[in-house]
Amino acid sequence: MGRLGKVDPSSYSQPELITTEHSAINWKVDFADTKLRGSVEHRFNVLSSNLDKILLDVRDIDVKNATLLAGGSEVPISYFISDPVPDIGQKLTLELPAGTAKGSLNIRIDYETASNASGLQWLNPTQTLGKKHPYMFSQCQSIHARSVMPCQDTPAVKFSYDAIIEHPTELTALMSAVIDKRESGKTYFKQTVPIAAYLVAIAIGKLVSRPLGENSNVWAEEGIVDACAEEFSETCTMLKTASELCGPYVWKQYDLLVMPPSFPYGGMENPCLTFVTPTLLAGDKSLADVVAHEIAHSWTGNLVTNKNFEHFWLNEGFTVFVESKIVGRMQGDKELDFKMLSNLIELQECIRSQLSGTPELTKLVVDLSNCGPDDAFSSVPYIKGSTFLRYLEDLLGGPAVFEPFLRDYLKKFAYKSIETDDFKGALYDYFKDSDQKDKLSVVDWDLWLKSEGMPPIIPKFDQTLANITNDLANLWSTKTVDQLTNNPDIKKPVSVHQQIAFLGKLIEAKDIVELNEQKIDLLETTYNLKQSKNAELRFRINRLIIRARLIQRLDEIIEFANSNFRMKFCRPIYRDLGAWPEAKPRAVENFLKVKDEMMSVCAHTIEKDLGL
Repeated sequence: MGRLGKVDPSSYSQPELITTEHSAINWKVDFADTKLRGSVEHRFNVLSSNLDKILLDVRDIDVKNATLLAGGSEVPISYFISDPVPDIGQKLTLELPAGTAKGSLNIRIDYETASNASGLQWLNPTQTLGKKHPYMFSQCQSIHARSVMPCQDTPAVKFSYDAIIEHPTELTALMSAVIDKRESGKTYFKQTVPIAAYLVAIAIGKLVSRPLGENSNVWAEEGIVDACAEEFSETCTMLKTASELCGPYVWKQYDLLVMPPSFPYGGMENPCLTFVTPTLLAGDKSLADVVAHEIAHSWTGNLVTNKNFEHFWLNEGFTVFVESKIVGRMQGDKELDFKMLSNLIELQECIRSQLSGTPELTKLVVDLSNCGPDDAFSSVPYIKGSTFLRYLEDLLGGPAVFEPFLRDYLKKFAYKSIETDDFKGALYDYFKDSDQKDKLSVVDWDLWLKSEGMPPIIPKFDQTLANITNDLANLWSTKTVDQLTNNPDIKKPVSVHQQIAFLGKLIEAKDIVELNEQKIDLLETTYNLKQSKNAELRFRINRLIIRARLIQRLDEIIEFANSNFRMKFCRPIYRDLGAWPEAKPRAVENFLKVKDEMMSVCAHTIEKDLGL
C-alpha cells in the first residue's frame, strides 16, 4: 500500500496544500435503500499557489456532481475516482481551473453513500429494543468518514460543520453537534468548534431522553432510558472533575447516547454526544468509568488531536491517564492505582494474544505505511501510553508538578493536531527553567516510543487493592477444588473491579490446577457470576469456560458472543474459540450467520482473527 500522503499515511488528502475550514452537510436518510443521499459543501483554504487539483478520501461513494461555487455562479468541475485500496478506500480527484489562487474556495459535491457504507450501521426494527422502528448510526473512527462523505479524512485537518438532515418524522436525529432547530422530519445542527472528520457522527432512531444535569442528557430507546439515567447519574460530577483537571469545557453540551448492542466500541467520544455501549449497564454503576474516559476525550483527542493514527497514543494514552485521575479524585488514589495496574493485565493479554503475530504494533508510535489503522487498533496506545505519562509524572515530582503542565499542554495545543515530537517539545519547554529539567535527561524516549512489548518501566503503584486480586488468582490457579471449597480466603468480600481483575489474572495464568467443570461451577457460585449482569465479568468467565474446554457450555458462549458486538468482548471470544479445534467449526458457522449484523470494522477484524 505504501504511504498515501506526506502528513497521514492513511489519507490521500494533502493538508500541506489545502485544508477544510467548514463543511455544510445536507442528507436525506433513506432507510429502504440504507443510503444517505445529498451533498456536502466544503469551504477550503488553499495554501499553495496554482493548485491544479484537490484530492479527497472516499470509500464506495457514488459521486453525482462536483461544482465550484464562486461569486454567485456555479461551475461544474471534472472529477475521477481511483481504484480502491482494500480496507482504506479511494482517491477522489477534483480538477481545478488554471490559476486557482490561495485563500478561500467553495466546492459542493452531490453524492450518495453505498448501501453497505463501512461507517454506517443500519438496523431493521427486529434488531432494536422496541422492535417497531429502524435505527441507523455511524462510526467514523478511524478512517470511515470517507464512506459517509467525500472529505479530507485525516485528523491533521479540523473543520466546523452544520447539517440539515431529512429523516422519518417519527424518529429522532442526533449528531456530534448542537441541535439548532427541529421541524417535522427535518433537524438542523451546528458544530462551531473545529473537529477532525472521524468525529462527525449521526444516529437516528426512536429515541427519548432523560436529563442528567445542566446541558447534559442521556438518550436511548424507551425501554432502557430510565436504567441508563440511573447508571450514568454521576456524569455531571465526572464532567466537573475533568474541567478542574483540564480547563474549560468548550463543547456547550455533553449528552450520552446508549447504542444498540452492535456498536463495536465501549464508547466513542463524538463531540456533544458520546456514544456508549449498552454493555455498560451493569445495574450498579461499576462500569461507568467508560463515561469518564469519553469525557476526558473532550480535551485529549477532540481538542488536542493526533495528527495521524501513528501517534494515536496522544489521543488514547492521555485519555486513559486523565480518566484514571477523574476516578482517583472521585474514589481515591488507591482506586486510581488499582485501575492502572488492572489495565496492565489487559495489556499483557493483548500483547500475548491479539498482537502475537505483529509485535511491531506493540510500539507506542507505530508505522502505518502498510497497515490500516483498524488493523493496528489495540490496547497498546491506551495502556502503554498512560503508563508512560504516569512514569513521567512520578519522575517530575507527582501530580502537583505534572497537572499544571497537563493544563498548559492542553491550552497550548487546543484546536490543533500534533505529533509525539510536539508533546516532547512542550514538555521540555515547560520545565526548561525549573529544577525538573535535569530529571528529563534520564528519559529514554526511543525505549518508550519505539521498543516492542510491555512498558519498559512499570511505575511504583499502590498495590493494596491489587494484592488481594493477585492472591485470589494465585489461590484459584494453584489449589484443587477440594482445597478451595471450604477455604475462608475465597469468601472474603471483594469489589466488582477486583473480581474483574482477578478473573483477568486467572485467564493469564500459565497453569491452572484442575480447571474443570467443578472449578468453574465453584467460581460462579462463590462470586454469584451466573446471575451477574456485568458484561466484563461474564466475558471473563466465558473465556475461562473455553479454556476449561467445556464443550457442553458452547451454546451459552455463542449466546454471549451474539448478545453484543463490542470488539473488546467478541474478538477474544472468537480468537479463543478459533484455537479450540472442537469448537472452531461452530464458531465460524455462527460468525458467518451474524456477521452482516456487525459493523464492518468488527466483522473485518474477526474475519482476520479466525483466518477466514
